[in-house]
Amino acid sequence: MSDAIMSDDVDWRADRIGAALRGENPTVMRRLRAGFAVIGDVQFLPGYSVLLVDDPRVERLSELPRAKRLAFLSDMDALGESVESACRALDPAFRRVNLEILGNTDGFLHAHVWPRFSWEPADLVHLPVWLYPHENWRDVRHALAHRHDALRERITSELDRAAQEA
Repeated sequence: MSDAIMSDDVDWRADRIGAALRGENPTVMRRLRAGFAVIGDVQFLPGYSVLLVDDPRVERLSELPRAKRLAFLSDMDALGESVESACRALDPAFRRVNLEILGNTDGFLHAHVWPRFSWEPADLVHLPVWLYPHENWRDVRHALAHRHDALRERITSELDRAAQEA
């Protein structure tokens, strides 16, 4: 039996932000000031996380009022730091975190948090994650699953710690 928790027949993926607002998005780790910290559907780089803005109508960072824009960027920083702390503690091959706001596929504002590791293939370790083979996003071996629970809990604990310090 697979330990996968992400199935292809789940409706919440069609409206990730609405599902998060309704408490129905299973990837949500924590509500932040301007959005939701979620663990990625794929984990070929364990710890991959995403910050979703909390208003699905917002497509660009520039559409947020200045205070909320700064809160979103601060949330992105907190998520990045939390992923870094968790990955550093759980994998000695951890190298760094890459933060990206792209918006080329999904029409809502979101930020990717990609942990990077020294065990990555030599031809990819210094390149953008988007140059990994497309199969990595669809391969069930990389799907978010219960085996990622400890990592998810560690990132969430780091987010909780950061919120208490803020």
